[in-house]
Amino acid sequence: MENSNKRYWKGIEELTNEPSFVKNIHNEFGNMPSETDAKGDSLVDGAGTHRRDFLKMLGFGVAAVSLAACESPVKNTIPYLNKPEDVEPTIANWYASTYTDGGDYASILVKTREGRPIKIEGNKSSSISKGVLSGRAHASVLSLYDNEKLKGPQAAGKATDWTSLDKDFTAKLAEVAAKGGQIRIVSNTILSPTTKKVIADFAAKYPTTQHITYDANPAYGLTQAHGGVLPNIDFSQAKTIVSVGADFLGSWIAPTEFAAQWAITRRVSSEKGGKKDMSRHYQFETILSNTGANADYRAAYKPSQEGLVAVALYNAVAKLTGAATIAGASVKVDHLEKAAKDLVASKGASIIVAGSNDPEVQKIIAATNALVGAYGTTINTGLAVNYRQGNDMAMANFIKEAGAGSIAAVIFYNANPVYNHPMGAALAAALPKVGLSLATNDRADETASLCQFIAPDSHFLESWNDAEPKAGFYSLTQPTISTIFKTRQAQSSFLTWAGLSADFAAYLESNWEKNILKGGKVAWNNALHDGVFEPTTATVSSASPSVDVNASAAAISKAYTASSTGLEITVYEKVGLGTGSQANNPWLQEFPEPVSKACWDNYAAISQPTATKLKLKQGDVVEVSAKGYKVSLPVLVQPGQAQDTIAIAIGYGRTKAGKSADGVGVNAYPFISEINGACVGTCTQGVSITATGDTKDIAQTQTHQTVMARQAVVQETVLADFAKDAKAGSFTPRVKTSEGEKDATDLTLWNGHEYNNHAWGMVIDLNTCTGCSACVVSCNAENNVPVVGRQEVINRREMHWMRIDRYYSSDAEVEDLKGLEIASDNPEVVFQPMLCQHCNNAPCETVCPVLATTHSTEGLNQMTYNRCIGTRYCANNCPYKVRRFNWFRYFQTDDFDFNFNNDLGRMVINPDVTVRSRGVMEKCSMCVQRIQAGKLEAKKEKRRPVDGEIQVACAQSCPTNAITFGDMNDPASEISKLLLVEKEGRAYHVIEEINVKPNISYLKKVRNKDAKKEA
Repeated sequence: MENSNKRYWKGIEELTNEPSFVKNIHNEFGNMPSETDAKGDSLVDGAGTHRRDFLKMLGFGVAAVSLAACESPVKNTIPYLNKPEDVEPTIANWYASTYTDGGDYASILVKTREGRPIKIEGNKSSSISKGVLSGRAHASVLSLYDNEKLKGPQAAGKATDWTSLDKDFTAKLAEVAAKGGQIRIVSNTILSPTTKKVIADFAAKYPTTQHITYDANPAYGLTQAHGGVLPNIDFSQAKTIVSVGADFLGSWIAPTEFAAQWAITRRVSSEKGGKKDMSRHYQFETILSNTGANADYRAAYKPSQEGLVAVALYNAVAKLTGAATIAGASVKVDHLEKAAKDLVASKGASIIVAGSNDPEVQKIIAATNALVGAYGTTINTGLAVNYRQGNDMAMANFIKEAGAGSIAAVIFYNANPVYNHPMGAALAAALPKVGLSLATNDRADETASLCQFIAPDSHFLESWNDAEPKAGFYSLTQPTISTIFKTRQAQSSFLTWAGLSADFAAYLESNWEKNILKGGKVAWNNALHDGVFEPTTATVSSASPSVDVNASAAAISKAYTASSTGLEITVYEKVGLGTGSQANNPWLQEFPEPVSKACWDNYAAISQPTATKLKLKQGDVVEVSAKGYKVSLPVLVQPGQAQDTIAIAIGYGRTKAGKSADGVGVNAYPFISEINGACVGTCTQGVSITATGDTKDIAQTQTHQTVMARQAVVQETVLADFAKDAKAGSFTPRVKTSEGEKDATDLTLWNGHEYNNHAWGMVIDLNTCTGCSACVVSCNAENNVPVVGRQEVINRREMHWMRIDRYYSSDAEVEDLKGLEIASDNPEVVFQPMLCQHCNNAPCETVCPVLATTHSTEGLNQMTYNRCIGTRYCANNCPYKVRRFNWFRYFQTDDFDFNFNNDLGRMVINPDVTVRSRGVMEKCSMCVQRIQAGKLEAKKEKRRPVDGEIQVACAQSCPTNAITFGDMNDPASEISKLLLVEKEGRAYHVIEEINVKPNISYLKKVRNKDAKKEA
């Protein structure tokens, strides 16, 4: 194997071989609560470390579990009295719709069963979202069934009815209008043109109304640098990609769209004469982001240096292109000069993006893009993008006006600025000075609870709406279920208060027929069926914004410094939980963050050198203070992070969101600072960190299923070597026998299997897997995977059928503390999706005493749930550690009071998949219910299934198409063609030396970097 000295490790505890890690690495009982922990006793039946506790656990594991496996839940069925015409029992209905959450967007298809939405998939008719979704979009179906939402309108904190609310509120509005009082509507980005028209009609009725738009994670600086709108970015046209703090594969603006584009430039082929070139990706950032983890070259800087890094990059490019340089303090960042050379070398196919919200930084980046010819190719200013429309200065001015008593009435349209704006505390103090306040938020959250009226909006799956994510590109939202509670669309509320007809569905159709489609009823029906209405081509412009680089450089020199020696805070958005708008969604709370693999919390992430200097270790609770604001949270030692920085995620610290969100983590929004008139996610002055003496476990899914002392788990090479030899970096296990050395795969005790019909398999491309974990949430939704909560994750009992293993790699030998710091300073990262490998020589099948796990005639490793007695032999014998044991009845136990523990939450359950009970082993089934449905549909039409019509949930959801699923017995299938090409190249099996012959193959990772020892 090439580069055999390279060491892969999953976390600091594994790198250092901490005693607690070594002791518990294969402990199936996990980190059990102490015997005196009352809650622990209620959960684990008194399990501890004493002999009597072991006997209790043994009794639970054999006797109680055997009985539980025979239990059958009570099911009540009620027949239709009058069956709806379009509903057929057991047959799914699909509706085209649109997911929006602030500026987050996706065109979607909603799967309903007997009138209830249970799954969301991407709409391939959309040229923007292209049929892929983020984890948050997948999880939004669960938010529909959130029992914490308001059941109806409220006035003065008490329930009321809509008639009374409308009467009282319009009367007060009329009084405000008669006195010429100022009215404000505050919202996040609105993508709907028809909703904006409704707000305009409301403003026509009340002329003092102004609409204020802000975003919880804004891109105001980028819009200001481009004339007030976002430009269209296309990474698929780039040969050199440079990011200065933009996590465009994780959370920046439109990560799923960007990831799909990025992946196009990263695909290579082992075929002779096949594609052997790929983009080169540079990442400069403070934290180790999801995007940085996928970069070829990466370097870290402190937040106080970000503007100077942008200036240094401009100057490096300017020197190579003959342009004049600009003044700026010197800052040293690794790989910066190399990045500049590559940008200029690929002029016209280069792009630089920045995550900063500082308008001056974005102007310097825009000027650099102009120097490398990005405009007209990778950046299109002719197509306005609407994802972020917030105006930071307007929002700050509104809060100041409210504090001064200048605002007479305010309506918060699905916005929660008291929580998710850095001036939220000031707004909370100012609201009593506003004479009239109302929120359309779906719950009495941090902002709505301070308002006099709450007119709760319906969930988007209960609503009519539309969206224009990019100029001229439209999509429609239609209700897929009747309103569950007594809620009302906010648009209908605005129409009512404006004295117009409240029928928003008719209003929407009329607006489309008059102003968008201009084709009458037929065109409307077609658009509603397809879900989208788009132009055939988009306008392309190579115009670049006019930038005074010297003025911007001067502003940057005042705001940033190269000589900062103190601690600094950087505030960032997590891939899963986002800005916290869906914080009460347990699927997202239990979503393992791709890099840290932590869930159910935010934390103070610091580098290993910083932890050493401050004498802190992982789990120590610290008090972080800045700007007069203090929070207490645990330390997480994060490899790759800039030294002397503290990273804290937004989206946590909710107080009035619901039982899954309240009290989880701390609110980091107040740490956001104002720089050059914009909200910038940093705090560089007066930061302190103090150990409290307490400790807190962080729920991480990282080293629970570590495979130790195996060489063939991750395989990688560099592009230069791969271009010469497709097998570069490959590992072929050899075994010494009496007959000489042989391939490990030549030796077996099994007779093998013959698959005469189908042979289902999967190929996963490590080159295009970004670790985003959308597949994990999609799998949860499709297969009724339960949520277990923070403590059970700590106990190593998460139930996810699919996990994304994140491996760090380094060459440093960890012999002392200095070696540890070198190894964790800037490690390379590989993401590897790991699920049941559906082995042909399956070790689990060999040891099951009751044949609960068996092999199908189509290559699937099957689980018969009602036969399983919970011995867990199969889990112990699985080399990949992908089997999950149901220690409890997660779907009906108050100790696990999440979505499955109430009747409303259980409406999301997929009836095609068994809900597993206590004492049963479960794991990936390769979505066998989808396979069977596809086969039956083909059988009815007297044909074989066509490649692509049967898709597993993870493959269907992957934004980068890193997962290929299909029938390996079909020579025309994509998977067969891929394996034929890659068989002697990038394809390999994980832990091939034990010869279990998985039906899942991986394609080796290729990095586009210089061929050095560490590569």
